[in-house]
Amino acid sequence: MVENRLRHVTVVGTSIAGLTAAQSLRSQGFEGGITLFGDEPIGTYQRPALSKRFLTDDSLEVADIRMRWDVPDLIFELNVRATHFDLTQRQLTLCDQATGRTYNHSVDGLIIASGATARKLPGDTPSGVYTLRTMEDALNLRQDLKHKPRVAIVGAGFVGSEVASSCRSLGLDVTMIEASSSPMGRVLGERVGLTLAGLHSDNGTRLRLGAGVAGFTGSERVTGVRLAQGEVIPADVVIVGVGSRPATDWLEGSGLPVNDGVLCGRDLSIGNRIVAAGDVARWPSSRDGSYIRVEHWDNAIRQAKIAAATLLAPPGTATRFSETSMFWSDQYDCKLQLIGHPNPDDEISIAEGSLEERRCVVVYRNAGRMTAALLMSSPHRLRTYREEVLAAYSGSAKHDTAPRTDLEPASLHEVVQPTSTRF
Repeated sequence: MVENRLRHVTVVGTSIAGLTAAQSLRSQGFEGGITLFGDEPIGTYQRPALSKRFLTDDSLEVADIRMRWDVPDLIFELNVRATHFDLTQRQLTLCDQATGRTYNHSVDGLIIASGATARKLPGDTPSGVYTLRTMEDALNLRQDLKHKPRVAIVGAGFVGSEVASSCRSLGLDVTMIEASSSPMGRVLGERVGLTLAGLHSDNGTRLRLGAGVAGFTGSERVTGVRLAQGEVIPADVVIVGVGSRPATDWLEGSGLPVNDGVLCGRDLSIGNRIVAAGDVARWPSSRDGSYIRVEHWDNAIRQAKIAAATLLAPPGTATRFSETSMFWSDQYDCKLQLIGHPNPDDEISIAEGSLEERRCVVVYRNAGRMTAALLMSSPHRLRTYREEVLAAYSGSAKHDTAPRTDLEPASLHEVVQPTSTRF
């Protein structure tokens, strides 16, 4: 190793972004030490499965969705939570959650991949009310669903919609409550949102649209969801899917820029041998320079590879990150695949197929340029449209400008599912 090169990299977060970053460091020739700290007691697993097959298949064990890796000399410190980072001292403070012991860890290179945490509704939360973000959440919810409860889901974003589909496949009574006028209409457009409303209704999920939530009924155990208008939706189990927030509490007062995520450059660098990747990273879009944050599995993997390369690259040679990620969602008999990043003011057209038949390709454009494509039960067209969206974004990258810090935070996650009611 050359003098002043990295000798050790600390990764905060053991989900897919953290693990992929560690793998990428090794594949790119890094021979120093790598230590990963994760606040869950298990290693990396397929988080998207939590709202789908893991929730409905009792035969699936934790080991069945755990990620495998064949990377030499990785040190995992599990069930350990990062509580503070001091940039000046380059010191990470950690808490062993099993023993309560607090200790410090010196940092050379740092990859911030701490992800996000589920938002909760204000007020008291009785037993039987769940968020779905961690393995523990899914295990507890799966156990409760065995008793054939009446289920209410607060929030009709992707996770809420997937949980509704999973619960209906178990034959459960399901009501989904959404503050907007259609499921996912705020990001996919009202026309698509109404089509998805029909998908839920045709599969037996009751929808309460345009309905705010005031709280829950029941003291020790939930008995219902109280709407803002006063009506109570009876429920024995409630799943709250009102989005998530970046896990940056441990970075407050650290000296790093934090605002709805960790603010990065286009190469995901925060400077001084520190990078970020995954749900926690917020970086300037190639579209208009506004800062965006994306909570997708595909995005986390791609960002982690760029972040690792940036950490190892000589100054001024790092690769910029292109945000043309893809997200998928299985709902009933319909597969949704979203490529790119639609905005509420985008023009929508049906490029192929029919919305009424729920088998089509929806294209989003802004100022004549393609921004996204939604494939509905059309997976055979994925490669074609991914290439088209990538080409559109690559074209705009040639005209990159400085980051527009005057714009409001543009977290795609928050656009899809407002906090008043996940992407």
